Amino acid sequence: MYFVLLGYFLFQIYTYLSSQKDIIKGCVEGKTEAQGGLFKEYSKMLFGVCIRYTKDRSAAEDILHEGFIKIFKNIASYKGKGSFEGWMRRIMVNTALERYRKKFQMYPISEMDLDSKMNTNVIVSELSAQELLLLIKELPPAYKMVFNLYAIDGYSHKEIGEMLNISVGTSKSNLSRARKILQTKVNQHFIMPEERKRC
Repeated sequence: MYFVLLGYFLFQIYTYLSSQKDIIKGCVEGKTEAQGGLFKEYSKMLFGVCIRYTKDRSAAEDILHEGFIKIFKNIASYKGKGSFEGWMRRIMVNTALERYRKKFQMYPISEMDLDSKMNTNVIVSELSAQELLLLIKELPPAYKMVFNLYAIDGYSHKEIGEMLNISVGTSKSNLSRARKILQTKVNQHFIMPEERKRC
């Protein structure tokens, strides 16, 4: 039974990778049906990336469409090294950042008051994905950007600094403040009433 399941699983992976390669090849050749297939296959997943960097669906949809235009335009540069999904996610994140930079100017803030004891994982573990997404959306834009890039998309503070043109210290400080805001919101909305009375 184990070998039957393993064989089926490997066949599914092979089929998926083969169809992915065909879609990528078709997109490189500019075939409309391949581009439609790529959009259909990945738009839902990538929309989830876009919505985290915006406050509303309309802006997220704009980023998604702009990001897909960039994907189609640059897909020939994807050489098959590393995850294709990861390559597309990076394009979507960069598209969101470009929009953010046009709208907001990042200003350095004090690097004091960094709370290294407050762990993002503690915040995340208290919430469902949907609840966390709603709370992140309420963060001030600079804090939301850094929190998404660091805690969810896994960029380092050095990378974030380069992407947003801020210092590593400012990135750390913005992350710390974002965590504190989220922790406060968690305490306000998700603690049991009895515990709230004790506070």
